[in-house]
Amino acid sequence: MTKGSDLFVAALENEGVDRIFGIPGEENLDIVESIRRSSIQLILTRHEQAAAFMAATYGRLTGKAGVCITTLGPGALNLTTGSAYALLGAMPMIMITGQKGILSSRQARFQIVDIVAAMKPLTKLSRQIVSPKMIPSLVREAFRVAQEERPGPVHLELPEDIAAAECEPIALVPTHPVELPLASAGALDRAARMILEAKRPLLMFGAAASRPRVTPDVAQFVLRTQIPYFTTQMGKGTVPGGTELYMGTAALSERDYVHEAIEQADLIITIGHDTVEKPPFIMGAKGPKVIHVGYQSADVEQVYFPQAEIVGDLGPSLALLADRIEGKIPNAQALLPLREGILSRIAARATEDRFTPQRIVHDVRAVMPADGILALDNGMYKIWFARNYRTRMANTLLLDNALATMGAGLPSAMMAALLYPQRRVMAICGDGGFMMNSQELETAVRLKLNLVVLLLEDHAYGMIRWKQAVDEFPDFGMTFGNPDFVRYAEAYGAKGTRVGAIAELRPTLEQAFTGGVHLVVVPIDYSENTRVLVDELRERLPAPQAT
Repeated sequence: MTKGSDLFVAALENEGVDRIFGIPGEENLDIVESIRRSSIQLILTRHEQAAAFMAATYGRLTGKAGVCITTLGPGALNLTTGSAYALLGAMPMIMITGQKGILSSRQARFQIVDIVAAMKPLTKLSRQIVSPKMIPSLVREAFRVAQEERPGPVHLELPEDIAAAECEPIALVPTHPVELPLASAGALDRAARMILEAKRPLLMFGAAASRPRVTPDVAQFVLRTQIPYFTTQMGKGTVPGGTELYMGTAALSERDYVHEAIEQADLIITIGHDTVEKPPFIMGAKGPKVIHVGYQSADVEQVYFPQAEIVGDLGPSLALLADRIEGKIPNAQALLPLREGILSRIAARATEDRFTPQRIVHDVRAVMPADGILALDNGMYKIWFARNYRTRMANTLLLDNALATMGAGLPSAMMAALLYPQRRVMAICGDGGFMMNSQELETAVRLKLNLVVLLLEDHAYGMIRWKQAVDEFPDFGMTFGNPDFVRYAEAYGAKGTRVGAIAELRPTLEQAFTGGVHLVVVPIDYSENTRVLVDELRERLPAPQAT
């Protein structure tokens, strides 16, 4: 005989699971005991939301589903933001929650919430396990669904009496590779004709182009076609930003400097674009034609309605398209003369002697090697890093431009530091977002991570305060006080440093990377937000024409 929880954990091992993040409860105790006797590491976090962010980031960086576990009711509900983060961000993740016994009702309705129903709109699949015999097939199905295109979260609820139940041994379901279909020849031929006929073609790389398995193919496509490209925020790093064909990142939807190239293009080939992202450009009736290249067909939106589509396994499909057009595109680099002007204006004032976003991005880039990983929380600084930070390798700037939730920066960085202990990893957080999961400093110290947390302090929810000012509302309701962050870090066993002058930032960051968890606190001067992102762009670029 075997116990349900042992069968469940064996099924997780069968999927290659090596760690689980979370906070178990009494309804998970059989599972906890089975994990103790397994090869899987249980990583205890200080909040369930952080466990979900870590599991999702594991999925984002590896392509394999990360796993998190919580109890029933309140613990399970704390996963909902992390589930939405993974769903919109296309990150494979398995969420395991407990539940009271379903074969009897000894505690009546105490703590019972219908988590399966609550999770359905936030997951690809949400199921309750009602018999140990279901475990091998349900676990295999959960991982298949989570990891197949489009990746995302799956929820499994394991009631305590099913976990404790004994049953006859049941064979596990073996894993097997699944090959994605290639784009059709007709679609490839049609797209090739459009590209060869284009006067000013432009490539765009979106979130799906950053899947770990596809980035080498994406870079090869650029080299073979020699067409200039730009990226969405979540598409940064898909092709090394040092290439001479990089035109910039669309951190805004319109009127930024990179949009000079977008507006002059007569054809944009979007590769891996996912409309969950804030639109990188607004399509209109008079704008360029668009070819959508993706794992799945395009979601037609008011701002995105491509005229042609290539649907299939992204890497091989791009290779087949390149076979048709390599060396034959007469106007491949027609937009390239715009590049120097776009990039020079974005890089302006990067070395000013102030705590401006541009200077902070500049100094962070200087201390991060090519393979160093930044994990951004959400705030005004995210726009600046998206515009100004030049990536040199895939998945080295982790930001969320889909759910765009606060509180994810620190847990995401912790996951990156766990996966890549020899690489420099830095979390960048505003004081608002940092405090939403700052308790995870204890987790980072306990795990003996090498991690730098750069905390940008303005005593406000800065992005909303900026929007409030731009929309000419009174400055109201967005400011707060902060603890002494240096002493706060030290209370968790981390190191803490406050930077008093901008010239100290770079050497302080270098010193912070000598080992352990180090919180570096700097003020940030957001006066540049309005000057650059509103006034300067309004003056330098014409307002978009109504369509």
